[in-house]
Amino acid sequence: MLESVQLPEGTRVLVTLLPDDETEFWLQASQTSLDAVWDNAEDDVYDPIL
Repeated sequence: MLESVQLPEGTRVLVTLLPDDETEFWLQASQTSLDAVWDNAEDDVYDPIL
């Protein structure tokens, strides 16, 4: 997806190129990490206050 962004002069930018055939791999790798942080039994103690 292309998106226009206004950046101040001198802004440093990091660009990562991902080949299309690796996109699914990186999405799954990210999901595993997110699940470990957000979907864990330790957080069940907070359910009553939600």
